[in-house]
Formats: sequence, C-alpha cells, structure tokens
Amino acid sequence: MSKKTKLELTWIGKEHRPKLEPRILLEEPERSHHAAHRVTDGDLFDNRLIHGDNLLALKALEQDFGGKVKCIFIDPPYNTGSAFEHYDDGIEHSIWLSLMRDRIELCRCLLSADGSLWITIDDNEAHYLKVLCDEVFGRSNFVANVVWQKADSPRNTARQFSEDHDHVLVYSKIPTWVPSRLPRTEAANSIYTNPDNDPRGLWIPGDPYANKPYSKGQYTMVGPTGRSFSPPPGRYWRVSEERLRELDADGRVWWGPKGDARPSIKRYLNEVGDLVPRTLWTKEDVGSNRTSKNEMRALFPGDSSFGTPKPEALVQRVLQISTNPGDLVLDSFLGSGTTAAVAHKMGRRWIGIELGEHCHTHCLPRLKKVVDGADPGGITEAVGWQGGGGFRYYRLAPSLLTRDKWGQWVISQEYNAPMLAEAVCKLEGFTYSPSDTLYWQHGHSTERDFIYTTTANLSHDQLQQLSDEVGADRSLLVVCSAFRGRKDGYPNLTVKKIPKAVLGRCEWGKDDYSLKVENLPKAPPKAGQMELFAEGGAV
Repeated sequence: MSKKTKLELTWIGKEHRPKLEPRILLEEPERSHHAAHRVTDGDLFDNRLIHGDNLLALKALEQDFGGKVKCIFIDPPYNTGSAFEHYDDGIEHSIWLSLMRDRIELCRCLLSADGSLWITIDDNEAHYLKVLCDEVFGRSNFVANVVWQKADSPRNTARQFSEDHDHVLVYSKIPTWVPSRLPRTEAANSIYTNPDNDPRGLWIPGDPYANKPYSKGQYTMVGPTGRSFSPPPGRYWRVSEERLRELDADGRVWWGPKGDARPSIKRYLNEVGDLVPRTLWTKEDVGSNRTSKNEMRALFPGDSSFGTPKPEALVQRVLQISTNPGDLVLDSFLGSGTTAAVAHKMGRRWIGIELGEHCHTHCLPRLKKVVDGADPGGITEAVGWQGGGGFRYYRLAPSLLTRDKWGQWVISQEYNAPMLAEAVCKLEGFTYSPSDTLYWQHGHSTERDFIYTTTANLSHDQLQQLSDEVGADRSLLVVCSAFRGRKDGYPNLTVKKIPKAVLGRCEWGKDDYSLKVENLPKAPPKAGQMELFAEGGAV
C-alpha cells in the first residue's frame, strides 16, 4: 500500500452530522455542594457536575473550555448487545460509530495542546474505534493501547474464550506528548540487590552490549581472572573501552562472584528515576471489575445498578500519567461518578457529564461524600484524602427556539432576559459579560466589539441613540425581535433579527443525542456491509 494512501472507515450514515445548538448551562444552587470549611489551601471549588445529553453538554462547554482540558477519560457503552439498567448497550453498529465520532471530535476540541484522551472499550468495537480515532486525531497522535486485566478469575461458562481484558485507547493532541512517569513500587525495587556490599547501595546488572553499530564498540576486555570478553556477533559494547575501564576502576562493573563472568555495568537504585508507564495493567496494580463492584457496594449497599464500573485505582493511574494537581479532567460518560471522585481526591479540577437519573441517585450523593470526607473507600487512604472543596451542579438549558401553535419558530418562553442574552452571545461567538453600567453591553468579542440582545421592536430613534452611545471607536451587534428603518444606516451597528438570523444554524428543539436505543432514529435501509476502505478500493 502506498504511503500516501489514506485509510478510512466507512459506515452507513457517516456523512450525516448533527447541527448542534450551543446551549447555555443553568446552575441549580440547591444541588451544588461544598465543604463546611476549608481543609487545605489547595481546596478546589470550581468543579462541575452537568446533567444532560453529553453531546449537547460537550458543545455547551466548547466556547469556554476549548483547548483547556488536560485529560479526558471516557467509559462509553460498549455496544455489546447486553442490556443494562442505565445504559441500553447494544446500538446498531453504524449508529454507534456516528455517535462516538461526534463526541470524539468535540473531545479533541476541548483538549489542551498537551492533553490526552483515554477511552475504555472491549474487543467488540475496539478495533473500529481505533481507526475512527485515527481519523479524528491523526494516526501519528495514537499513543498506546493499554490492556487492562478486568477479570480476576476465568469464566468457565464462556462458549469460546473467557474475556479477561479491556482496552484503553490513548490519544494525544500532539505527536510529541510525553506521559508522566509512575512512582516506583516495592515490586520494581525488589529486583535490586547488593551481593558485593557496594557502598553505593542496591543495584542490578545491566547488559554491556547493544545492537546499534558503534565505532568504538568493538574491542576485547580482559577480566580480573585474565579471561577475555568480546561482543557476540552482530553486537557492540555499549560504551567505549576507555569508559568501561573507568567504570571498572570505580567499582561499577560486576564480574560475577568469582570474577570470571561476563562484565555487567551496575545500575543503582538511588540513580534510577520513576517508572515509564507500561501497556499491561494487571488487577494487582489497578484493580478489577470485582474491585469496582465492591467499591460500589460500599457506597450504595444493596444496589447492583452498575454491572461494570471502573475501579478508582484504574482512573488514578490514568490521572497520574496524564495530569498534575490543578489540571482539568473531563468525563462525559460519568456513570456512577468514579472519574470525578478520583479527580477530586487527587486535587484535579473536574467536569462530569451524565444524562441518566443516576446523576442524582449515584453521582450527587457519591461526590457529596467525597467533599465531606465521608468516602473511606477507593483511593482515599492511598492519597490521604480527608475531604474538602466542592462542585456546582448544572443542567442544560432548554432549546432557545420552539414552535408556537401555528408552527412558527419563536423564542422559548422559558428564557428570561439574562438567559436570552447569554444564549445569543454563545451563538454569535461573544463572551457573555453584562456591564453593570451600560445596558447595551451584554458581552464582548474584543475590547471594542460588543453585543446587545433585546426582544423589543427597535425604532430608528432608538437605534440612532445606541449608535451615538457606542461611538466611533467601538462596534455593537444588536440582536432584536424587529426594527424599523434601515439596518445599515448606522456605521458602528450591525442589526440582526432573532429568531430569523439564527434559524438555519442549529437543530432547534432536539434535546437527546444519547446512546440509548429508545431515543435513536430508525436505521436507513442497509445498502451493504460496513467495510474498511482505502482510497481506490477495499482493503
């Protein structure tokens, strides 16, 4: 295959993309929660729990959080055909890919330049999802496929194989992204010994040979007993003869207990750094499904709603590798609230999005326990969590436009003046920032460009007065229900009618783009099987 050939995943309906309405978020203070007092100076309070369709919620976050999220961890429905209480997990294959594509594209927009996306998935869709993510992020930004040992015992009732693992696909925003290293463990340190009582402490023998050709890498070294050593065919000494003799004189070369073994260069424990992340994560390291089920039972006794939650230690490792304290973490499939709980305990800021009612039955009470220091499970002891901080609860605003009894699009009556001004700011790409002194300054795009929204029918005199107040050095976008006179008669004003000016921009009145089967449109007639295509023919 030519290097220029573009590999592309195709499926029925791929060309259809939703025209998402950028909704505003409405806080419900009675559901927001914070600690009764500060626990540390580093307590974080600007976290967000959002109830609503996650595609619309991601779109709602785009303007304010685009390029600011350090880590996105999502555990989407796996599309396995199994039915769960909270997720109808078995969506027709092509629809599942479309819904995931739309979400992944918005995730990429939200990631910071040094951010990373982590997606847990099983074998059923992992390889299709990999190609889909390659399209969105670019193949050069694929980082790793981490294999997580989710099962701690074989399932002997399986018809073919007992599935022991899930995949965690990792993508970065830039090819040069470098993960943080993991703290050293007792297991990693246990291989270091000190058989010769070296005063520098514990060490392990390092291979003195390398495969890479090296101009000074071919020589014969004579050991303490007079035995000679040369590299095997096709290999080279890792260091020059002069350097190896210097290391030997300094006691940094090991010739075996009798002095007649092949030389090894010592690697001292006190000179090595933290651990490079590996792609195999065992149940001993990050827990299993059984671990997470036990964590859920401790939080919600007698509740078996979530069949496959993720253990807190798994999310902890993801955040250790991808973030630092104070960084922003996002989970748009929050589920039972694990990502938000772990991020909070680790001192990361977080945004969690969940559509189901378990946002209220599970996420809210769980996160309140975390804030109050009343959650002793998961990683609490490991990180020394004692409570603190808080979060704000938001819901998606209703659609800005709705149809009246004659079928005409009108502004929803659920919108008051501030909500309307904020919604129009978001639609027009302005930052909502109402002035305390100037009634016509509802938002700005630059220091000199402003927006004013009103449901009034503006007259020529009113527009002229606005033009005079704005002045020659500033500009004002006026969005109103109607106006009289010429809209181009004021050099510093741009006048638009609402809703006419925005009618074609979005799918108004659509509140659910979820991954739940009962909310999906009927699939179009099948025109053939989904295939993996390359330009010019099937692969």
